[in-house]
Amino acid sequence: MTGTQGDGRPGAPRATAVPFLLRWSVLLVAVVCWELAARAQDSVYFPPPLRITRHARDLWFSGPVGHLFLTSAAVETLLPSLGRMAAGFALAAVAGITLGMAMGRSRAAYALCNPVLQFARAVPPPALAPVFVVVFDFGTPMQVASIAFSAVWPVLVNSAEGARATDPLRLEVAAVLRLTAPERLWFLILPSALPRIFAGLRLSLSLSLILMVFSELLPGSDNGIGFTLTDAQTRSDLLTVWSALLLLGALGYLLNTVLLAVEKRLAGPRTSAGRTA
Repeated sequence: MTGTQGDGRPGAPRATAVPFLLRWSVLLVAVVCWELAARAQDSVYFPPPLRITRHARDLWFSGPVGHLFLTSAAVETLLPSLGRMAAGFALAAVAGITLGMAMGRSRAAYALCNPVLQFARAVPPPALAPVFVVVFDFGTPMQVASIAFSAVWPVLVNSAEGARATDPLRLEVAAVLRLTAPERLWFLILPSALPRIFAGLRLSLSLSLILMVFSELLPGSDNGIGFTLTDAQTRSDLLTVWSALLLLGALGYLLNTVLLAVEKRLAGPRTSAGRTA
């Protein structure tokens, strides 16, 4: 029968498992090749992935169950970094969506602000580090401000473009129905702009992770993943360096997966996951 296996069981689990295995096959092959090559060469600079994973587990995820398996080193390393990243990303998201929607619905505001916007987004984030150090001094406020300022532009640009792309016919229907400005924004403009907004949020999330690490590499930092990288490099602890890189990759994948799930829930299946700025 269609949709069932030979023993009569539904074929949906098999149909779901095949794309899952294909999706992870390239990574699995790469890890196996790395493992075999690293064991053959026995180089201190490129340890085997299994050894890196065991070291990361012992370093950060071998704590008690009551602490969600987090060790004291994990609390000192992960939580400060995630807190700075979450604060910077939240500020960038709120400011970018608010300003972007306002710019996108006003032709005059868009024409006036667009040159400044294009100039500001073209400035490399590391080049602004001295400015933030002078304004905020070293510490968490400087790190959060640098993350928020540099991560706001993808959200702002995509929100503005999404608001500008609202179907004019729908706006005319809203005018005929005498919807108020807040009602048009909430029921018409914002849903229409959601795909572009989430495209900007995904870019902003990636930037936030990168800028979080960069801000913790600067002098004055005493905790976080970036500080752990610098400290391990100073001590020539290459195993911890590789473990931190593995942790950053896992965090990036996990956070992007969560954001995609939120996008699917809010924007629906019509949103294209591959749409970019």
